[in-house]
Amino acid sequence: MPDLSTFTLASTVVAILGISFGVLGPAIAMGWAISRALEALSRQPEAERSIMRTLFIGLAMIESLAIYVLVIVLIVLFRNPLLEYLLQ
Repeated sequence: MPDLSTFTLASTVVAILGISFGVLGPAIAMGWAISRALEALSRQPEAERSIMRTLFIGLAMIESLAIYVLVIVLIVLFRNPLLEYLLQ
C-alpha cells in the first residue's frame, strides 16, 4: 500500500499540472478574442456596441471553462475520492 504522503504529493502535483494546462487554453482563447475584437473595432468603429456585447458574452463563455477546471482541481485537492479507498 502506498504511503499517504506520497499519494497526497502526487495528487497535489497532478492538480497543479491540471490547473496550468487547463487554464492555458482559455487564456490563449481570451487573448485571441480580444485581439480580433480590437481589429474589428478599428475597421468599423460605428459597430462598437454590438462588437463589445458579443466580446463580453464570448469572454464569459471562455472564462467558464477556466472556472470548471478550477472546480475539478479543488475537488481533487480537498475531496479526493481515491483517498477514502487508500485509507481502508
